[in-house]
Amino acid sequence: MLRIAFLHPDLGIGGAERLVVDAALGLQNLGHTVDIYTSHHDPNHCFEETKDGSLNVHYIVPPFPRQIKDKFHILFAHLRQLHLTNYLLRPGAPRYDVFFVDQLSTCVPFLRSIGHTRVVFYCHFPDKLLASGEYIEDPTARAQRNLQMGGILKRLYRYPMDWLEELTTRQSDVILANSNFTKRVFKANFPSIERVPKIVYPGINIAAYHPTEDLPQDPDVAIISSPSNANIIEPIREEKECRASYRGICSVTQKDSGSNIRLVLGGGYDPRLEDNMLTLYSLVDLVSKTHSLTYHIVTPSSPKAVKIPPLNTTSENPSVLFLLNFTTAQRTALLTASSTIGLLYTPANEHFGIVPVEGMICGVPVLACDSGGPVESIVDQPSDQRTGWLRPPNPDLWAEALGEIVHLSDAERLQIRARARERANGLFGMDAMASRIEDALNEAVAMGKVPSRFIFWTTVSLTFFILLLALWLI
Repeated sequence: MLRIAFLHPDLGIGGAERLVVDAALGLQNLGHTVDIYTSHHDPNHCFEETKDGSLNVHYIVPPFPRQIKDKFHILFAHLRQLHLTNYLLRPGAPRYDVFFVDQLSTCVPFLRSIGHTRVVFYCHFPDKLLASGEYIEDPTARAQRNLQMGGILKRLYRYPMDWLEELTTRQSDVILANSNFTKRVFKANFPSIERVPKIVYPGINIAAYHPTEDLPQDPDVAIISSPSNANIIEPIREEKECRASYRGICSVTQKDSGSNIRLVLGGGYDPRLEDNMLTLYSLVDLVSKTHSLTYHIVTPSSPKAVKIPPLNTTSENPSVLFLLNFTTAQRTALLTASSTIGLLYTPANEHFGIVPVEGMICGVPVLACDSGGPVESIVDQPSDQRTGWLRPPNPDLWAEALGEIVHLSDAERLQIRARARERANGLFGMDAMASRIEDALNEAVAMGKVPSRFIFWTTVSLTFFILLLALWLI
């Protein structure tokens, strides 16, 4: 049995955080000892397993802010992770057999060369592409796009960050990716890394999606229950390019407003993130002003829950329900409700996309973009094989597919439900993910102790941050 430490920068609510939580739970179930270290953990904005004692979470408060005047996010992210790394390498710190690192690779060479411990790195998606706001696979087109990004100072600021990401990721003993799509992008954008990432699909704790007897009595579930409505669920997205799909979704909801369809827009809401607030305001305007639909905004009943900005709720029985920072009980109740007729997933070129798999596990027909990870999870084939729908991010095409989902017969819906559940259980269960991660961790440990390169990496890190400081002062 292994002693494993997870390093994750911000243990909030999101797809990467869900993977970390489920991977840690899965490895614990296999008998391993697991600790999670993070630079941010808010009990009012996190998954329940990180605060109810299921997992051993160490919140190491950093001396650095997340940003200054909404700038230098990545610089402070590196500094915060190095502070976390220093905590793990201090004299008297617990010793581990292997480290599991995701999102930021800055810590990798120090954990190896100073801590003499092997590291497995999980790539959700290259940060250099997340920072640019889009994915471009062709090298020539990517170079042209980089030339168009901001001014010379911004390019100078990003260049050492991108260089550091590739350099430190290359030091990992085993590299994992969340889909074949991400593996292909990884190879195209990190040409100096010769190793090919191994695919480990994010897994789902299937048992967590089974409704319990006390679920209907949960006050947070009661407030969203509506036996007179048929639910269509859609995660709230931060990306501005997703809003074209919302127009198509709202148009269908508006056309069928007399047929008791309710659109549920659910997701994490973090007031520290300006784009979260702007997205919420924009969607409320889209729903209420552009499409003249009634809406209601719901947050968890806990007095410590993150509250929303002042927005006027227009109806108690709305056409659109905004469900912010939904609880596990609310998620389970919606996905397993007989009144839920579809799940929509709008982002294009999504790295993996755990939401479609959640829908498949609960037997809900899923409509997603025909790119990225959903192409690997959803089967959009003739009717005898279909588990969902894949469409380009075009509002008209989405409206057409949504119409097909809404008007499925009971027999067709049952067949899709059975096929989707079978596929999700076989490929995307938490046990399958934990087993594959366990194999990767054992592979890394079998490589033996790591030789020290303390002087080299100290020189590299000092040079890097002196350059960043110079750019900042400019």
